[in-house]
Amino acid sequence: MNIKKTLPIIIFIMGPTASGKTKMVFHLSKILPIDIISVDSGLIYRDMNIGTDKPSTQDLVKYPHKLVNIRDPIDIYSVEDFRNNALYEINKIVFNKRIPVLVGGTMFYYKSLLHGLASLPSTSYVIRSNLYQNFKDVENAILYQYLKKIDNEASLKIHPNNIKKILRVIEIFLVSGKNLTTYLKSEKDFYCFPYKVLQFFVMPFNRTVLHNRISARFKKMLDIGFEEEVKNLFYRGDLNPHLPSMQRVGYRQMWSYLSNKCSYDDMIFQSICATRQLAKKQITWSKKWDNLFILNSENFDFSIDIISKMISKYIKNNFFFYK
Repeated sequence: MNIKKTLPIIIFIMGPTASGKTKMVFHLSKILPIDIISVDSGLIYRDMNIGTDKPSTQDLVKYPHKLVNIRDPIDIYSVEDFRNNALYEINKIVFNKRIPVLVGGTMFYYKSLLHGLASLPSTSYVIRSNLYQNFKDVENAILYQYLKKIDNEASLKIHPNNIKKILRVIEIFLVSGKNLTTYLKSEKDFYCFPYKVLQFFVMPFNRTVLHNRISARFKKMLDIGFEEEVKNLFYRGDLNPHLPSMQRVGYRQMWSYLSNKCSYDDMIFQSICATRQLAKKQITWSKKWDNLFILNSENFDFSIDIISKMISKYIKNNFFFYK
């Protein structure tokens, strides 16, 4: 017997930002016994709705999502937190004989589920909170120089403006006395993902279509109150631009505008450019991903048909899991 064929199934629906993943999952939920788990590092935060393109309150009632609105913007949420939370939700859904569908564009979250994580020190919330507080006014270049001092090899793989990653590497060093490179060279924990996974990557095959969607979506966000949303966060008094929540694309640029560091037009231009860069990075991930079905989101009905037929076939062949 091939054990892999008798494992419960879960579905990954990945893709770049603004590719139409959410619409696809909403449609699938009408025709298949699925429950939705968000794989988006922005949707976890409360009070960050417009800039993350979070489904509306009405849609979340109609199509409930796990791992949405589970943290305050001041909180630190690690990939380890996601993996633990996602595995818990997956297990519950499978126990109820339904199919978990994970949807979102945070590719490293998916990777953590499939392949596990290196044995890094647990997050120290005290140290991390102190780091973000102490370094909130420090220039990025100074932080990056400190990173190079404690872990030069890691610094070569991290962009000088990626404050979230820089502070995580510094945190590992402060917690353990060992740098990230040392940990990554050690053997990973034994890890085996206990599910059969069907992985889909949906995107417009025409890159211009994706770019136009990104521009149109950001301008719509501005029209429906994105600036006011960020103002409410800006004037809370306990948040700062180095927090992971405020490093989100769009929020980072709007924060700079509210801090008088750029003009309104520059904020728009920088936000759209950064979103396009994010989409490019997500697509690059897909090119080195194994066992991935790539679908054209412009051909919506055909893509839905492919996904639903593959899931239905698996249910039919493994009916004892779902009867």
